[in-house]
Amino acid sequence: MRNLNEIAKFTDPNASMTLNEAGGLAYKLSAKEALAQLAATGCLSQTFYANEVDQLKTILNLTSSRDVDDEFLAKLALYARVKGFMKDMPAVLCAVLAARKSPALEKVFPFVIDNGKMLRNFVMAVRSGVTGRKSFGSVVRRLIRNWFDARTEQQIFNASIGNDPSMADVIKMVHPMPKTPQREAMYGYLIGKVYDESQLPKAVVEYIHLLKNGVDENAVVPDVPFQYLTSLELTTNQWKTIAQNASWQTTRMNLNTFLRHGVFEDKELASVIAARLRNEDEVRRAKAFPYQLMTAFMNASEEVPSDVRLALQDAMEIATDNVLVIDGLVALCVDVSGSMDSPVTGYRRGATSAVRCVDVAGLMASCILRQNPNAVVLPFDFGVRSCSLNPRDSVITNAQKLAELCGGGTNCSSAMKYIVENNINPDVVIYISDNESWIDTDSIHPWNDCTQTVAYWDKVRESKPNARLINIDIQPYDSTQTPNRTDIANVGGFSDVVFDFVAQFAQGTSPQHWVELIEQINLDAPT
Repeated sequence: MRNLNEIAKFTDPNASMTLNEAGGLAYKLSAKEALAQLAATGCLSQTFYANEVDQLKTILNLTSSRDVDDEFLAKLALYARVKGFMKDMPAVLCAVLAARKSPALEKVFPFVIDNGKMLRNFVMAVRSGVTGRKSFGSVVRRLIRNWFDARTEQQIFNASIGNDPSMADVIKMVHPMPKTPQREAMYGYLIGKVYDESQLPKAVVEYIHLLKNGVDENAVVPDVPFQYLTSLELTTNQWKTIAQNASWQTTRMNLNTFLRHGVFEDKELASVIAARLRNEDEVRRAKAFPYQLMTAFMNASEEVPSDVRLALQDAMEIATDNVLVIDGLVALCVDVSGSMDSPVTGYRRGATSAVRCVDVAGLMASCILRQNPNAVVLPFDFGVRSCSLNPRDSVITNAQKLAELCGGGTNCSSAMKYIVENNINPDVVIYISDNESWIDTDSIHPWNDCTQTVAYWDKVRESKPNARLINIDIQPYDSTQTPNRTDIANVGGFSDVVFDFVAQFAQGTSPQHWVELIEQINLDAPT
């Protein structure tokens, strides 16, 4: 494979060319573009080509770019959390702002650090020292204290799940002032000091008594987060009570747990759970993330009742029906190469997702196909693969068909070459890939100033000058096969907000690119 000096002989010296993680020719994203990509897809865990240490170094280097100011970092943290539902990157970006003593942190902190997990992630990022300082400082202490003050005792207890650091550690670090006897009792309980039990919420007292007295048939199951109960030796009837009262999200996440504890032996209760999962109002209220539903479906044991598993598919159809119809002919180029076999959220010790990049790519393509049944679907690795999809099949069925093709090297330009050579003439081309193309780098000499993907794209536009190309990247790297232009947009992530961006750019109603949309966020009115 050529090194950068060799590539320079073939490329336009004004083009921002680089080598990607796979050693292939690519376009280097600007600092803002790269940060947006990393923030929307990165989970600070090992991917196919890079590990979490490399990702973190890249992020910190990019945040120090002269083109990246504190306001953009704050807007990006807000976007990545509120729109992309990410956990790691928004906390790291807030830690960078804290190290810089930036006033922008105060504007976004309550919206980004919105639950106990995010608070612990933020504290961990600051205390690690990776962003430049380990101490909180007076402003950060105040923001964390305000976080506690804005929550009830029950909410603080519910958020106190997890360690490294634990919520008790955080309380000891910032010393929030208890303003009521109830708050004093809650802090005392959490940090292991003397507390007045009568001042604690009823559910917390019931939980304490359950731990102290043990579980029997008559024990009251307290209304506390599910995670507090999983280690207890509850009876089958008690588990049925938990399942009966569980929220939609708790139900989605714990089907196998219910199975292990005999909940589904009650056929009537199994029907109640299935009805809950496919209830349209519940799905929309839970703001169900399409890939979360895919995760639940893929993780659910085959012993889970078929009606419950089918209800997950029904929920997925509801969660993805906001994909808009795109005018004109759409070509969907879906990467099914070997690198797409890696977990979409990276390899995480003890918590690696069963959902792979290729599964998410298949899911997104299937959602678009459902609403655009005439779309041409082009799975590719070394070249374009044959795959027959029925737009009327379920989203999960078509996603699985695409995922079954996974394997081989990455040749992004093969799909665009197929479009040109077969005179498909699409109005919109959508790529879903990790952008780590390398096979087509060895033969770049016919097109000396661009990747082959762009070279073939320019040929498409000879017959369709108004055609548009959207490149959806679902892995946290800082290069791409297609540069941002008036006719080309890059967007990263796998939340349904990507569908909104695709629709806007494809229809030409918004000429703005992804970074520009992030920059439009108003920090004085973050919601």
